[in-house]
Amino acid sequence: MESIAQREADIIEEFSFFDDWMDKYEHLIALGKEMPALEEPLKIESNQIKGCQSQVWLHATMEEGKIRFEADADAIITRGMIALLLRPVQGQNPIEIAEYEFGFLEPLGLTAHLSPTRANGLLSMVKQIRLYGVAFQAIRG
Repeated sequence: MESIAQREADIIEEFSFFDDWMDKYEHLIALGKEMPALEEPLKIESNQIKGCQSQVWLHATMEEGKIRFEADADAIITRGMIALLLRPVQGQNPIEIAEYEFGFLEPLGLTAHLSPTRANGLLSMVKQIRLYGVAFQAIRG
């Protein structure tokens, strides 16, 4: 399985092919469309990420010491952002996820090109993903 660092490098390389921000946004939208929808029974308040302008749901389970994430959002750009954020951490162990800095966001310039409310939402998503890493460490003992 690819490490977080390998996946992060792949994301940076993938986005380097786009010259302007409209192309990057279109790619984000495509990522959102590719992500499987979250089943309706999982779209509950306890799975909702607070601090996002749109509704975002994040559900996590642990299988064989690795965290599996499922997510959805009611706005297409936000859906693409959560899909992008989950790529490096999908199927990784809780410790790595809890400590992960999401270093690819800076080189992509994502935070600089988002509105303040979207940037806050992005940080809320990052925080929630990392919290699952912390929570599953505690469960694992």
